[in-house]
Amino acid sequence: MADLAEILGLVESGWRQASILVVGDVMLDTYIWGEVERISPEAPVPVVRTGFREERPGGAANVAMNLAGLGASVTVCGLAGDDPEQESLESLLADAGVEPLLTTVLGETTTKLRILSGDQQMMRLDTEVPLPHSAAAHDELLDRALAVLPNASILVLSDYARGVLTEDVCQTLISQARCLSIPVLVDPKTRSFERYRGATTICPNRKELAAATGEPSADLAGLLAAGQAMLPTLQVDSMAVTLGGKGIAVLRRGTVHHFPAEVRQVYDVSGAGDTVIAVLAVAMACGVDVETAARLANVAAGIVVSKVGTVPIQRAELLGALSKASVFSSDEKVVPLERLLGRVATWRSAGERIVFTNGCFDILHIGHIALLEQARRKGDLLIVGLNSDSSVRRLKGLRRPVVGERERAKILAALEAVDAVVLFDEDTPLKLIEAIRPDVLVKGGDYTEESVVGAREVRAWGGRVELIPLVEGVSTTRLIAKSVAGVRATKSNAAVAV
Repeated sequence: MADLAEILGLVESGWRQASILVVGDVMLDTYIWGEVERISPEAPVPVVRTGFREERPGGAANVAMNLAGLGASVTVCGLAGDDPEQESLESLLADAGVEPLLTTVLGETTTKLRILSGDQQMMRLDTEVPLPHSAAAHDELLDRALAVLPNASILVLSDYARGVLTEDVCQTLISQARCLSIPVLVDPKTRSFERYRGATTICPNRKELAAATGEPSADLAGLLAAGQAMLPTLQVDSMAVTLGGKGIAVLRRGTVHHFPAEVRQVYDVSGAGDTVIAVLAVAMACGVDVETAARLANVAAGIVVSKVGTVPIQRAELLGALSKASVFSSDEKVVPLERLLGRVATWRSAGERIVFTNGCFDILHIGHIALLEQARRKGDLLIVGLNSDSSVRRLKGLRRPVVGERERAKILAALEAVDAVVLFDEDTPLKLIEAIRPDVLVKGGDYTEESVVGAREVRAWGGRVELIPLVEGVSTTRLIAKSVAGVRATKSNAAVAV
C-alpha cells in the first residue's frame, strides 16, 4: 500500500490533473430551504416558509463535481431534457471546471427537489425522463463518450438506474476501455451485475451487493464471501463494498480487506457514495492500489456526511483531514510554490495563523535559529522563503553562497520550528508574500518596519509585521571572515615553522 507522504503529494498536486471520463445518469438536485412555524389548516402537514433556493449537480454529475473538487480534469456524458434544468446543470458543471457532454432527449431533465426546514428534509419531489430512451439517444451518447475515452486515465460508470447505462452501452464502453488498457470503475444499481462484466472494480453498497448475490445483508461475512465468489465469473479484479458506518471492504480473489469508517457526526449521507467512487477513481487513475484508495475514500466520505445535502468533496478538505495524521519529513517540507499554496489553503481553512520570514540563511548559525524559533511563536505555522543561489549571488557577490540552495533548504527544513521552505529567484520575496498572504511577516531587528519588503501589503490584508532582535555579534559575514582569518593564520604559522 502507498504511504501517507506519497498520497499527500498526489493530493497536493491535484492528482497530476488526471483525466477522467464519467458516463451515467446525470441529475439536478434542487434544495428549497425554509422554516416550519405552524401546521396547515387545510391538512395535517407542516407549512414551510421558504427562505432560499439552491441547485447542485446530482447523480453522475455529482461524481464529476467530486472529481473536479479533488483537482482532476473531468468530462461527463449523460442524457438530459431540452429544458431550463439542462441549461442549469451544464452551467453548474462548466463553472466547476467539468466538461459536460450531455445528449438531449425528449422529456424533462431528471430533477430531485428537496424541501428542508433547518437540517430536516420535509419532502422530496422527483421529476424524471420517461423510459426507455431511444436508440438514437444511446448511439449519440456512445459516440461522444468513445471520442473522449482514449484521452482518459480512467472510466467511471455511474449507474442510477435511469436508463443511460444499458447492457449494450456498458459492454461497448468496457470493451473499448480494456482495449486501451484504461481501468473501469462502476457504481452499480441493477440487481444483476452482468452488464458490468469485464470492469476493473465494481463499487456496490451493502444493499446492492445483497440484491446481486441473494445473500441477506445482515450476514456480513456471508455477503462478502458471496461477492468475492462473483469476481471470476464477472471477470472483475476487485469489489469495493461500502458498508455505511462500518467503512469499506475491498474484495479480491483470495483476500478481503476491511477498512473501518472515519468517525464523524452524520448529518446527511446524500452523495457519500458518489464521493467514495470519485476518490477511488482519481487515486487509481494515478496508479494507487484499490486498498489504499479505499482508505482514502473513507476519510473523504467522513467529510461529506457531516454536511447537509449533496455537497462534493474539496481537495483542501481532504488535505486538511490527511495532514492531521501526518508529520512532514525534512524532504517533504521543501516544496514548490504551487504545492505550498495548497497546504496554505488547508492550514488557513483550519484557522491556523501563518507566519512568513525570508533570507539567504547561508551557513546557519545561532542567530538564525533564534530568529526562526521566535518567529514560529508569533503564529501556528512558519514558512521560510529562501533565496536561490542566483539570487544570493546578485545580493552578496559571486563568492556566495558558501552552501548551495538544496543543502540550505534541507537544513532549514530539519528544524522543528520550520513547517515549510520555498525557494525564490527574485531579489525580494514580494511575489512570494503576495501569493502566500501570511498573517504575520517577520524580519530581524536590523530592519525598520517601513523598510521590510511586503510590510505594506501584509498590513493591507489585516496582517502584522514583527521585528525580532538579533543575537549580537553573530552573522554569516563575520563567520566567513573569521574562517578566512583562521586559514590565513594557519598558513602563516606553517610558513614560520618551515
